Amino acid sequence: MAKAKTNYTCTECGGITNKWAGQCPACSQWNTLVETIIETGGNRFSNQHQGLAQTAPVVSLSDIDAIDIPRFGTGIEEFDRVLGGGLVAGGVVLIGGDPGIGKSTLLLQALANLSRVKKVLYVSGEESGAQIAMRGKRLSIDAKDLKLQAEIQLEKILHTLIEHKPEVVVIDSIQTVYSDALSSAPGSVAQVRECAAQLTRVAKQTGITIIMVGHVTKEGALAGPRVLEHIVDTVLYFEGDTHSSFRLVRAVKNRFGAVNELGVFAMTEKGLKGVSNPSALFLSQHDVAVAGSCVMVTQEGTRPLLVEIQALVDASHAPNARRLSVGLDQNRLAMLLAVLHRHAGIAAFDQDVFINAVGGVKITEPAADLAVLLAINSSMRNKPLPRGLVVFGEVGLAGEIRPAPRGQERLREAAKLGFSIAVIPKSNVPKHKIEGLTVIGVERIDDALNKIRDAGE
Repeated sequence: MAKAKTNYTCTECGGITNKWAGQCPACSQWNTLVETIIETGGNRFSNQHQGLAQTAPVVSLSDIDAIDIPRFGTGIEEFDRVLGGGLVAGGVVLIGGDPGIGKSTLLLQALANLSRVKKVLYVSGEESGAQIAMRGKRLSIDAKDLKLQAEIQLEKILHTLIEHKPEVVVIDSIQTVYSDALSSAPGSVAQVRECAAQLTRVAKQTGITIIMVGHVTKEGALAGPRVLEHIVDTVLYFEGDTHSSFRLVRAVKNRFGAVNELGVFAMTEKGLKGVSNPSALFLSQHDVAVAGSCVMVTQEGTRPLLVEIQALVDASHAPNARRLSVGLDQNRLAMLLAVLHRHAGIAAFDQDVFINAVGGVKITEPAADLAVLLAINSSMRNKPLPRGLVVFGEVGLAGEIRPAPRGQERLREAAKLGFSIAVIPKSNVPKHKIEGLTVIGVERIDDALNKIRDAGE
């Protein structure tokens, strides 16, 4: 028997090369080439489901009615927020996260709510029907109209979709689905890419909403080729510590809504419950003011969140001082320490610096810069910041404090939660006074440190 011909496919960009290399020649990423079997034969899917493979007519763009796409809610407010207001007919959603973080639980709850008004189908490739029924019983959901299929063969799944015509389908998970048209194993780059493409094509042609669950790598990225994220309409990531009872769902791509929306859930015995006031989760309750703690307002999509930034600065006993950041960019921390030294005269080259965003939230926006520097300065001086202080602002390499978007919304959220002092970029100072909140505008990092020092005295 002749040996199967193989090539190497990049899991990041989908590029193909005949020989293995440590670096992908297409996207220059390291250790991303995976061996795959070269599929032989002509049109592999030409004879399958010919009713779906009709040629689309060529039309003028001006002849197409530009109407708002109607949405339908899942019955879970936080989930609808991340989706941009709800699901869209014909939309394809990819949701990933660590094992056991709650992906299947959330989707089972959402399908149970949708089953009251729509035809739904849960396709499971990882669990048996009995296991899913046990979870549904534990969650106390009404599963009377929730249809289930335990199947991993793509052709059988597509046949079920054509026969039963469900309106919402969950595929749990896409890595377990395989097609007979391909000889590679389930979970391989070729299988994941082709199965996702076929399911997406069916969704667009029939109007079925498909939600696919994806595995993640040890780095936290979705497993399989990066083109999987380009195929779908919406990509959601579960965040948060699996040892904590709180879960965060973030949208990183959404063709039908805003990206970087954040949904906050609490894991309970009855499943995932939405948290109406998530800012309380990310603020530690200190009986007395402590050094190295600073509260900032971050903007996650359309939602302002108050997050506590904690810093610990200690004398280093090693030749190279440590820089460790949890929830924030570690490279940006090194840059901010250089700015602090150059423009404020505060050196930390012989100090270990540890930064943590409380609650397991990941902050990607640069508006956290000012809070990080104030927390570091507070820890170095071992003096707490004034009570009721909240800050935000980006710090540039020249030491200037740059404005942050949606400053008014951030300030209103801080005032609503009882904060009394806000140190913000001067460009963000509101024209009209916000009741109960003293706003201090700053232009440079040394100016901010001086005004904080004056406010604390």
